Amino acid sequence: MANTVRIKRSTGSSAPTSLSNAELAFAEGNEIGYIGVGTGGAGGSATTINKAFGKGAFFDKDTTRTANTILSGPTTGSAAAPTFRALVAADIPSLAHTKISDFDAGVRVNRLDQMAAPTGSVSLNSQTITNLSDPVNASDAATKSFVEATSQGLDVKDSCVAATTANITISTALNNGDTLDGVSLSTNDRVLVKDQSTASENGIYIVGSSPARASDLAAGADAAGFFTFVEQGTVNADNGFVCTSNKGSAVVGTNNLTIAQFSGAGQVTAGDGLDKSGNTLSVDLKANGGLVIESTEIAIDLAASSITGTLPVTKLTSLTSTVSELNILDGVTSTTAELNILDGVTSTTAELNILDGVTSTTAELNILDGVTATATEINIIDGDTSATSTTLAAADRLVCNDAGTMKQVALSDLVTFLEDESASSFNIDGGSY
Repeated sequence: MANTVRIKRSTGSSAPTSLSNAELAFAEGNEIGYIGVGTGGAGGSATTINKAFGKGAFFDKDTTRTANTILSGPTTGSAAAPTFRALVAADIPSLAHTKISDFDAGVRVNRLDQMAAPTGSVSLNSQTITNLSDPVNASDAATKSFVEATSQGLDVKDSCVAATTANITISTALNNGDTLDGVSLSTNDRVLVKDQSTASENGIYIVGSSPARASDLAAGADAAGFFTFVEQGTVNADNGFVCTSNKGSAVVGTNNLTIAQFSGAGQVTAGDGLDKSGNTLSVDLKANGGLVIESTEIAIDLAASSITGTLPVTKLTSLTSTVSELNILDGVTSTTAELNILDGVTSTTAELNILDGVTSTTAELNILDGVTATATEINIIDGDTSATSTTLAAADRLVCNDAGTMKQVALSDLVTFLEDESASSFNIDGGSY
């Protein structure tokens, strides 16, 4: 083909192993062109083979890339050849907001509801919040006007002379001269009716021949939150009551009204065993009576000197000792450590009863402290009449009282003693014939 110049080519993807100086080669597998570089001059052998063109050496505009893909070195670690990879936060340097045009203006147009919710307290630097709507939910902020409108809290009504304690027949129980909760009613007295079986009848009534609802809580009125104080009565005197029915469901004469006690000035009194100071009730403790306060809690003091009565032995359910037997311990001065010696003793009652009547002194009993003899060994002393045949040896020992001290003596010492007539006065007399 005329006027066509071809360069060395390969169908593989590797660089040529050798090229002449300024010679070109192309690897079709990776579409990279190479050039020989060297100092040998024209036609000389190249000393280095470099990438000269193609996808491996220059930016490829033809291949499409996903969004936010950049040509860059690695995200972390050692330096390496650049590759196409996803953009990461570390690729973007920190910039002061003053370096971004219109940053402040852009932030200021964002709404607070578009911001992330705060995780700490927010200071308004003693400034006010304006144009706030009325609250709907319990945790909503409230405007000054809303607070002022509701600061009264309760819809206070004039006090009532008496109040019901149970369901009544209104037409016949609220007439002049009737008695309600111990109070004799008079015409025009105000009465709180709060316990009707038909709760829509509850409310405030005026005593008369034809009892009627009070004008300040007439039929059709909203009773939600109304409050009244009861002046007299065996049960209800000096108590305040409030309607707890919700607004919208507290229409007098239509809806069921729930009326609950709200206050009770002077109602709570201290009964037996209690003291009252202001609004605080406390336990009235008898001095040394066995009850004490420990760290705000009631505890029993078993060492108290004025406990009423005594504890019967029968209340000690697992104890089999009699009162007489327990009285033996009266006056015992043994320490806990000394009594603990009895822990684990397997002696029977009969064996322990042997000690009953012992007249030994403390000093005499203390001689037993440290004794390692077994029960069998001690029983040999206790009138044991059994005998064991054995062959005696000079080193065998016998027990004797040495001027008040019990000692073990070798049989050989006994022989020496007997042989010394001057010491033992032992003499064998053969007699006469």
